[in-house]
Amino acid sequence: MQLKKYTDYGLRVLMYLACQPAQAMTSVRVICEVFDISANHVNKVVHHLAKIELIETRRGKHGGFMLAKPVEDIPLDFVIRQLEGDEEWIECHSPYCVALPACTLNSIVGQGKTLFYKHLSKFTVADLVTNNKAELQQIFIVNAPA
Repeated sequence: MQLKKYTDYGLRVLMYLACQPAQAMTSVRVICEVFDISANHVNKVVHHLAKIELIETRRGKHGGFMLAKPVEDIPLDFVIRQLEGDEEWIECHSPYCVALPACTLNSIVGQGKTLFYKHLSKFTVADLVTNNKAELQQIFIVNAPA
């Protein structure tokens, strides 16, 4: 399984914000330049993260976005479920698979999905930056717009 770029970008935004001083605002432009990704993608991700109340957005001259809660309170399983969508990993009905009545693949993969999210539930966004925050901050500074 591979996470969608959308989810990857969402995690990058959260990691970037986790490395910033408390209440520090950033912009879509900064995220795009630091990670060299499209503004269109980042706008969608930022909107989604705000909708699920992980970030706060502000309009205006000094607007932007920042974390809405402490990184220790943002579980990875929640973030990834929200950004990926909680769809079935195996699609047996569209188109209908003739093997469905005797197949155990969906059940086996479903159990794996459960274990995957159970494992992620042990971690928060804080775990992505705690042991390497200074290094990440330096990387973000080097790649930030001048």
